[in-house]
Amino acid sequence: MDLLIYSETKSIRLSYIFHHVFNRVLGLDIKITHDTDVFNQTQSPKINYSKKAFSDELFFYASDILFEKDIKHQNITFSVYNDIKIFFLCNKGVLPFDPFAASFYMLTRYEEYMPHAKDKIGRFRVEDSIAFKESFIKVPVVDHWILFIKEKLLNHFPNLSFKKQTFTFINTIDIDNAYAYLEKGFFRTLGGAVIDIVRLNFNNFLNRIKSLFLHIKDPYDTYDELLRIHNQYQLKTIFFFLVANYGVYDKNISPFKDKFRKKIQDISTHCDIGIHASFSSIKYPGNLFIEIKRLEEIIGGNILMNRQHFLYLNMPSNYRNLIKNGIKYDYSMGFPSHPGFRAGTSYNFYFFDLTSNSTSDLLLHPFSVMDVSLKNYLNLTPTQSLDWVKEVIQNIKNVNGTFISIWHNETLYYEYSWKKWDSVYEDMIKFIVNETN
Repeated sequence: MDLLIYSETKSIRLSYIFHHVFNRVLGLDIKITHDTDVFNQTQSPKINYSKKAFSDELFFYASDILFEKDIKHQNITFSVYNDIKIFFLCNKGVLPFDPFAASFYMLTRYEEYMPHAKDKIGRFRVEDSIAFKESFIKVPVVDHWILFIKEKLLNHFPNLSFKKQTFTFINTIDIDNAYAYLEKGFFRTLGGAVIDIVRLNFNNFLNRIKSLFLHIKDPYDTYDELLRIHNQYQLKTIFFFLVANYGVYDKNISPFKDKFRKKIQDISTHCDIGIHASFSSIKYPGNLFIEIKRLEEIIGGNILMNRQHFLYLNMPSNYRNLIKNGIKYDYSMGFPSHPGFRAGTSYNFYFFDLTSNSTSDLLLHPFSVMDVSLKNYLNLTPTQSLDWVKEVIQNIKNVNGTFISIWHNETLYYEYSWKKWDSVYEDMIKFIVNETN
């Protein structure tokens, strides 16, 4: 059964957000008309998205943003509806706000196209986001807004059939530094040893010697443990490998080292593999092509997934470069310094380029928790971190969304700075398994 939608004029932005809300999330087929006679004569389920209601139809007040083509400051005020923060408020329609405009604003990351301060390496800061300022960073508000729309549709059209959404978990691992000491080459190894001695870091020096000469397992070689957990809990796990040239922010093992290549190949037989696009590819976009081809040559297959190193997103250039290089799925949408929902959603969604006012086929998979955010940015204890993670998971379960976490191979080395963290990763997974069974 189709849902007919009336809109006064055509709009690429409107088509984009309606496709996401009605087709992709709610599972409805829609038709859009601009003809009032066609709309009024139709007896099937229909909604009016405009400035003015006609009679007793289901009416959603239309804000201007979906009919604009430029990017400009939006006057946003906030309120609360059913315990969920809302904006693009209105005093007409079946809801006290425009959920389509608000969803578009969040999904497109509209605020990141506006002038804003950046952190020390050039990223949009979580503190400047409306989600952080208005304290809804840990709530997938867009998913709740869609549920509000669904409720209104059911009240008017009880025979409508919707897609059944279920909570899912995707486990992702970033490999920024495959080994702590191995395969670093003579000069990096010598330099590291000298630094250990100068800083009187004798434990690190001793571990370096053990790994290099006594064949004691490298501290960052936690892959057996990662694969054990992956297999034991039957997870969907994606590994993102950094295979860039060495640089200030890209310090992984050389992709030409046999041990590193063999490790990637071994993991590819168990899990999906994606590229961890280098920091250098921000300034030099052509590097991404080289890195993708390197990883494809190593695994003998196509690379379609990406996560940006340092979670660097510079709207819209990063995503344009991914599209140019054949990437279909990106897993970078989230804040490096704080758990939660950068785009206000736990569902995947297609990238919309505000600068060109156009849709794309790049599917964005937002993550909501990262190990480094919890420990290094927020300075949480392991117990506090697990509590935060459980809260985010429960918020996603409330909307039957998707929970994506980021962990690193090196953070499963439970010594020194990660001491006492040995329970957090697996306890997170146990919590998910117990809650979904």
